[in-house]
Amino acid sequence: MKLNVVIHEAEEGGFWAEVPAIPGCATQGETFEELLANIYEAVEGCLSVEMDEPSKTDKARVMEISV
Repeated sequence: MKLNVVIHEAEEGGFWAEVPAIPGCATQGETFEELLANIYEAVEGCLSVEMDEPSKTDKARVMEISV
């Protein structure tokens, strides 16, 4: 999976980043290297959030996929 990440320089120093494809997924770091490590952790955390079981009809199926 490839995701675009928007990286910003923070006014107070360091960097912060957001992942537009995942609303609310953002992180920060004092150095660019720290930011990169934090981005991976943030994306993993945002994608692993537990969700309520969707309601199903007789013809609906629920599948789990890996990306």
